[in-house]
Amino acid sequence: MTELIVHQHWFLWMTLLPLGAAVATFLAPRQARWIGFTTALLLLLCALLAIAAAIISKAQTITAGNWSTPLGIELRADGLALVMLAITALVGFIVSCYALSYFPARGHHQSRTHYFWPLWLFLWGGCNALFISADLFNLYVTLELVTLASVALIALEGGKAALAAALRYLFIGLLGSLAYLLGVGILYATYATVDIALLGDMLSATRLNHAAMSLMVAGLVLKSALFPLHFWLPQAHAKAPAPVSAVLSALVIKCAYVILLRLWFEVFPALETIAVGHLLGLLGSLAIIWGSLMALRQERLKLLIAYSTVAQIGYLFLVFPLARSQTMAAAWVAGVLMMMAHACGKAAMFMVAGTIHHTAGSDRISRLAGAGGPIGVLVVVFTLAATTIIGLPPSGGFFAKWLFINAALVTGQWWYLPIILSGTLLAGAYIARVLGWAFLDVKRSSYPVIPWVMKWPPLVLSVIALLFGLIAFEPVQIALIGAPVSTGVLVELRP
Repeated sequence: MTELIVHQHWFLWMTLLPLGAAVATFLAPRQARWIGFTTALLLLLCALLAIAAAIISKAQTITAGNWSTPLGIELRADGLALVMLAITALVGFIVSCYALSYFPARGHHQSRTHYFWPLWLFLWGGCNALFISADLFNLYVTLELVTLASVALIALEGGKAALAAALRYLFIGLLGSLAYLLGVGILYATYATVDIALLGDMLSATRLNHAAMSLMVAGLVLKSALFPLHFWLPQAHAKAPAPVSAVLSALVIKCAYVILLRLWFEVFPALETIAVGHLLGLLGSLAIIWGSLMALRQERLKLLIAYSTVAQIGYLFLVFPLARSQTMAAAWVAGVLMMMAHACGKAAMFMVAGTIHHTAGSDRISRLAGAGGPIGVLVVVFTLAATTIIGLPPSGGFFAKWLFINAALVTGQWWYLPIILSGTLLAGAYIARVLGWAFLDVKRSSYPVIPWVMKWPPLVLSVIALLFGLIAFEPVQIALIGAPVSTGVLVELRP
């Protein structure tokens, strides 16, 4: 009983603490930076304690107000939720450290500092609440919280371009949410519940349920920026301040994907989803190729990283066609590993691009010619982070791709092999293009001075992303706590 109370304690604090801190930073803007940093540190500690308690007590469900389902709201701390809480805490803490220098306490952009911290903490709290939600309507509410905070953060940079990107993001987000909510409404009208576990037991293969599934999947695909519905993502990520770009790419787009994973494996297993799975796999394959080719054409570093995100999203959607009966666990684990590796690597890349733009005045790739001194070091950090995006060993991206390839071979879907290989080669090509400019023999008269707070955070995340594959067994073991798949895949991953 004591273990359960401890588990619930840390579990709930990870949602309540950032929301309370967001209010505190809004009321005390002069102390916002340190309230935000302290909250980030406490959330990282809470994540570690929650995982330690979960290893002992396994997955736990908390019923709010002691009202049982279908009337009550349930919060669930299964393995997927814990892993996402931990990755969010890690990336959030590193980004918060970086933001201390990126958003100075004084100067002419002081207003950005005052608004960034409450919005960022509000977004963080929304993400954490989403990961632990166990009913479809609560997932909708938390997803909207994340969307609204993201829109405001994108507009934080100011200017017509940033405002246009934020409005585009808002309208697309509302459209996706409306489609998802319509699907939830159909299921509630039919079964009088929105609880994930209860719906998973009651659903049958009817036309109405297929219509609900189609609406919900379409809405979440739109919010995940899967090709060809990705048109809002590059400008939104590129026009936002660097810390915002980092969390948008690393965390926000994962929110809709996590909901889609839960729907696919926990709510809709009884429905005929093979055709939908192949459609998602086709769109994911096109995203890998199209996003990579567009990244090769970009002249700005942040746009290159943004289109790289479009390509990496494509890998996540390979889970659905590859998750057959004999490879369901391998595909599910590959998706979780890819989310974790991408979050660390892509956040580091955006922070590097932001530092270069912040100090050199431009993030044009051609301006990297002859990079040396501090900028040369940043290019090396960028390369380390890109290792997991390319999928080179021993990164987490490598092991995720290895599991995808294994699942494709076992299920006989060999056509995904050239897609994965082509995506890897193209990723190497656009990263090599950046390095090619950086190592041109061009002499510079001076090099900018970069604060250490803007150099160390991306380095830490890039090293974690690079070495993530060496410790992949432990987070996967946690992710499989209460998972809707067999745990036999652990034998394949054991070092």
